[in-house]
Amino acid sequence: MSNKQANNTPQPLNNFEISTFSSQMSMMLSAGITVSEALRLVEQDAQTDEGKELVSVIYNSVEKGSTLSQAMEESGVFPRYMLDMVHLGQETGKLDSVFSSLADYYDRNESINSGIRQAVTYPFIMIAMMLCVIIVLVSKVLPVFSDVYEQLGTTMTGVSATILNAGGALGAYSVIFISIFCLFVLGYVYVNESPKAKEFVSDLGAKFFLTRNLFDKIAAGHFASGMALAISSGFPTTDAINMVEQLINNKEYRKKITLCKALVGEGTSFADAAVKSNVFSGTYGRIIASGYKSGMLDQVMNKVAAKYEEEIDHEIGKFLSVIEPTLVAVLSLVVGLILLSVMLPLMSIISQIG
Repeated sequence: MSNKQANNTPQPLNNFEISTFSSQMSMMLSAGITVSEALRLVEQDAQTDEGKELVSVIYNSVEKGSTLSQAMEESGVFPRYMLDMVHLGQETGKLDSVFSSLADYYDRNESINSGIRQAVTYPFIMIAMMLCVIIVLVSKVLPVFSDVYEQLGTTMTGVSATILNAGGALGAYSVIFISIFCLFVLGYVYVNESPKAKEFVSDLGAKFFLTRNLFDKIAAGHFASGMALAISSGFPTTDAINMVEQLINNKEYRKKITLCKALVGEGTSFADAAVKSNVFSGTYGRIIASGYKSGMLDQVMNKVAAKYEEEIDHEIGKFLSVIEPTLVAVLSLVVGLILLSVMLPLMSIISQIG
């Protein structure tokens, strides 16, 4: 676990770091180790100086009389949702179970986010490689053919001349093009690091017709996982909905949650409200209704969250399986057209000379 800092401002922990911390605390508390002893052991196992310092701060605060949730809040690196869960775990005496559920929750979120990053990063790299190949071809290879044409007493015309002129422009303004590419890279990094940027991308993906279904499943998976954790920790259904709603970045999906919450407030059961508001599909709605009636709603929610994760992985895999051959085909087509636009006239000239 690490805790990167800039200008002495604590940076929030990512999903992987939170999951690791929660898993360690859960195992130790389940074994009967006290909170203070558990923190000391986590500090010893920390792989970085920042991680050791963070856990040491929490440990010292607990030793001075603060509760674990208060000490974690003072560190400024844990999300509000986790702090509320830890506080409830302390009140109910189920802190080990809460940490175990938190570890599963943030591990599932990290798995989903990792899949999304892969789906975005891979095409980004492929497109960058395509542009590099085309730029080298246009700015370095075509001028060689232009010299050959001049030696044969003619010049490039038509498409080949246009492409050659474009290559000259690329060479003349290469600094500008490189700067634009660097801005795209910085923008990509910013989107990965900024919560506001992530929310913007989530809203965009939720509205775009090609990605709407995927982003809806991602939001549903987060909601199901969060509800499972909140309900298993002892929160009433209404309070759980209020808490988990704050975790969802997808504004379109949050509208569904708001409607679900209103229906529950009017006396509708959560299972029926979830189906009527389209928070979950009909199939999952019926599964949740069974869990609600049997008093096993938290367990059913966990299963639903796991199923959504499988569907998300399938959607991302399907996307990558389509985008890879498509980009390769586009690159091959562009390179082929460029070469043909040069080679065909050249072959015609050579055949006339012969």
